[in-house]
Amino acid sequence: MALKAVNVTDVPNLDQVPENNASLSLYSSRFNSEGLELNSEATFKVPKFLVIGHRGHGMNILQSSDSRMKAIKENTILSFNSAAKFPIDFIEFDVQVTKDDCPVIFHDDFIFSEENGTVFEKRVTELSLEEFLCFGPQREAGKQGKSLLRKTKDGKILNWNVEADDSFCTLAETFQKVDPSLGFNIELKFDDHIVYQQDHLIHVLQVILQVVSEYAKDRPIIFSSFHPDAAQLVRKLQNTYPVFFLTNGGTQVYYDVRRNSLEEAIKVCMEGGLQGIVSEVKGVFGNPGAVPRIKESKLSLLTYGKLNNVPEAVCMQHLMGIDGVIVDFVQEISHAVDDMIIKPLNEGLREGDEETETKSKLQFSQQELSFLLKLIPELIQH
Repeated sequence: MALKAVNVTDVPNLDQVPENNASLSLYSSRFNSEGLELNSEATFKVPKFLVIGHRGHGMNILQSSDSRMKAIKENTILSFNSAAKFPIDFIEFDVQVTKDDCPVIFHDDFIFSEENGTVFEKRVTELSLEEFLCFGPQREAGKQGKSLLRKTKDGKILNWNVEADDSFCTLAETFQKVDPSLGFNIELKFDDHIVYQQDHLIHVLQVILQVVSEYAKDRPIIFSSFHPDAAQLVRKLQNTYPVFFLTNGGTQVYYDVRRNSLEEAIKVCMEGGLQGIVSEVKGVFGNPGAVPRIKESKLSLLTYGKLNNVPEAVCMQHLMGIDGVIVDFVQEISHAVDDMIIKPLNEGLREGDEETETKSKLQFSQQELSFLLKLIPELIQH
């Protein structure tokens, strides 16, 4: 299949976006008949507790002693379809746009490689599609491209070695080659250290929306971004898919105050007409009182982070009323959610017990739940 840059002329600009919000139900065989819905008030209805695969089957941490963090190359078709084998609802992945206007899947701002003993870096958005695809395993069987290294958070440069490798991919290929019943959480990726002009943001978002418009069909989609302006802009540029604002929830401090707390995240959503928040789970556990405020604002709430790889922490979030989790250990967490949450609820519904749903969500009394929530901020300090 030939790969080429996309034409963005058919995507509406901000002046052409209608004010009314059309109602659309996004049906997938992985959901019940309610699907995912944006109603006329632009609120987002999550029909069940969502399990979302982080960068597909899970992110890569090359220095980890846990082999699961190095099992499958993240953000690849192989990783996405491996995740699809388990009872999850969405996969999350990172989209950037090359200099010749092709949306590609890659998390880091820079690609690291080595040539003649010298390590060099290339910014993803300054590469052409052809240049981007030349790193790592190639599509042709047995062919290897330029070496692929990765810089860790502590500054080390390591070989990007995993048990099951795969080539880089574009957003269009992902739509074409990944199980169509699997929803996409498309993170719109921008560099925290760059101040982007609105015209640039609009152009990048239009390029991505063109691909989505062409290939999405009936696939459920959620857009998300740590960049508050990009999140609000993609909401203005389209009214088909829900947009979530990503935040560290106060666990890190940024120059842009809109990124520094769940309260600020609520403001971003309310000002921009967004449908939900995706927070670092520690930010929620450290500020559990924000959850009812988020719900009162008619926003959905998802979380990400290492604690989401712990079944008990995931179950606790369900009890708190959180709508879903982004996880690295797809197999373990999807099965735990199925056993602890989904099956008990379904069994009760079959029995016709009107109180079953409440019972399944509140295995603890309100007093016990309040006590646990008070303990959590203390626990996550250790």
